Amino acid sequence: MKKLINGITDFRRNILPGYRETFAKLALGQSPDALFIACSDSRVVANLFASTDPGDVFVIRNVGNMIPPCSRNGYSVGDESEAAAIEFSLLTLKVSSIIICGHSECGAMQGILQNRLTISSPNLRSWLQYGESALKKLNDGFEINKGLKPHNQLSQINVLEQKIHMETYPIVQELIKQNKLKIYCWWFDIATADVYSYNEKEGKFKILDDEEAALILSTLEVK
Repeated sequence: MKKLINGITDFRRNILPGYRETFAKLALGQSPDALFIACSDSRVVANLFASTDPGDVFVIRNVGNMIPPCSRNGYSVGDESEAAAIEFSLLTLKVSSIIICGHSECGAMQGILQNRLTISSPNLRSWLQYGESALKKLNDGFEINKGLKPHNQLSQINVLEQKIHMETYPIVQELIKQNKLKIYCWWFDIATADVYSYNEKEGKFKILDDEEAALILSTLEVK
């Protein structure tokens, strides 16, 4: 808590003067470029590794960067919070990109791998069910990067599974069909601070360097 308090006073003293105009404009409204879905893990700081400014991204953070799928009647089968944020970002803010970002050494993935049913916390135990489909694929032999430890392998698979969950939402389906929305899968390696992006053609996560960035940027021409 001491670090947070000192950080606020430091922000007011040294950083805020350079951002006053930015925040004054943001007070009138927001127009973020993307919906960013990440884990609650304190080590995953998207505005740091993506060099974003206030107002650039609309963010959902939860344990394991999960998105409960949508049922046929248009309602989330899980927590409505994620579904509400998805609808708001797409229908009101009109974002054109969704990024689902997992990470290495994820406690949620380790909990799933070790059997979530043994977790004593009832809400956490229930929430992790949305990563079970990724675990099933891992147990069935699906691999993305053989060099990763099982929990990191699961983390990458989980990102792809959450993309599948995202695509069950009618508004997402409609916008993709209209070529007004694209979904990207990222993975953050905490130890190296490298960001990887899933390359569908090659079927693997590739480091997001200049070459890969140029490839992604070439796909951003949505209507």
